[in-house]
Amino acid sequence: MTITNTFKDNNYKLTKIFFHSIFYALPLIALICIYFYPHYSIAPFLTPSIIHNSSLSSTSTHLTKEKEKLYEKPCDYTNGKWIYDKKGPLYNGTTCSNIKKSQNCIVNGRPDSNYLNWRWKPSECHLPIFDPNTFLKLIKNMNIVFIGDSLANNQMESLICLLSTISKPKLVPHIGTDSKWYFPSHNANLSLYWSPFLVKGDQRKKEGPPYNKIYLDHVNEMWGKDIDQMDLIVLSFGHWLLDIPSIYYEGDSIIGCLKCHDFKFNYKDIGFYDPMRKALRTTLNTIIERKVGKGNGIDVIVRTFSPTHFEGDWDKGGTCSKREPYRNEEKKLEGMDAKIRSIEIEELENAKEKAKKFGLNFEVLDVTKLALLRPDGHPGAYMNPFPFANGVPKNVQNDCVHWCLPGPIDTWNEIFSEMMKKGKYHAQREK
Repeated sequence: MTITNTFKDNNYKLTKIFFHSIFYALPLIALICIYFYPHYSIAPFLTPSIIHNSSLSSTSTHLTKEKEKLYEKPCDYTNGKWIYDKKGPLYNGTTCSNIKKSQNCIVNGRPDSNYLNWRWKPSECHLPIFDPNTFLKLIKNMNIVFIGDSLANNQMESLICLLSTISKPKLVPHIGTDSKWYFPSHNANLSLYWSPFLVKGDQRKKEGPPYNKIYLDHVNEMWGKDIDQMDLIVLSFGHWLLDIPSIYYEGDSIIGCLKCHDFKFNYKDIGFYDPMRKALRTTLNTIIERKVGKGNGIDVIVRTFSPTHFEGDWDKGGTCSKREPYRNEEKKLEGMDAKIRSIEIEELENAKEKAKKFGLNFEVLDVTKLALLRPDGHPGAYMNPFPFANGVPKNVQNDCVHWCLPGPIDTWNEIFSEMMKKGKYHAQREK
């Protein structure tokens, strides 16, 4: 009995020591495993609630990565097609009071309205409908400036109409600008500077010389003097350099002309491609130089050339009577339209590399291809009110350059908005 009890007591003591040893050794063993096998999963030992929270964290990380992935690859809005959409525009010719009379096509009596129901569908991505609330948030406390020709004004009026659906702007007098609109709700400004050559130039006048004088190495100081007040610039030019006789200057020297032989000048006709390139290069370089000197960044967007759709010569009764978009196979980007677009993109890309070094962001708003496919979107004869009210006149003036409001030009601002979204997202990530 004594031997048996002693054996049981010893056995009990050994068991107790063993389990106590295991209990204290487990944390040490776990640490050793983690140290030597860092990728070993300990999930099976976690409680269900911990596993659940870990899963949520993983899902959240996955969604963040997906969002980053979405913005890492920019959408190519250039290639696509126009598709019919029953929804129609956000505004019309009566709800927006800022539309220029010559572009208020429906109010001017245009009988067809199908041109209002086409949306641009990019081939490889989605282009959302313009959201005025989001755009106003993006431009809060900013001065957005459109510089260039009447198409710059056309695009800005489209943008004002889109934004006016939720916030009414005030027209603000400002020396130097053609118009300046202020949105009190977001302390944001949209401004227009008329500068059809971008650089310094004297436009031909009825009472003066019948040709332009264009100084290719100096920007137009009407807008140049205000660069330090601009947060984002949208450049628009091209049409004023195409057909109008011009004399080109660099410094005090005349370097050539365009269509000037009728004036019996002994200057070489150098066309308009090279002067166009020089004017844009001067503009972009000047913006870089002056903004770097001020020490603050800026965004610059070059909006590419918008093709015309005259059937015949613009000054000899040419019309644009087509009532539907072209299909891609019907109309190809070529000739002058393609060349001008190329020049604009090349100059922007060259300046972009230089701008990056100083923290400036230069981008292209490429609308040439999508605009080419919309011959139905111009005012045409309805640039004037009810042009056929008293029958068909012998000569009817047509506008096949500008765009009806609302109309295809609203798509430019949808793309503009997406560029702003992605630009803001990357800026936030870099901070």
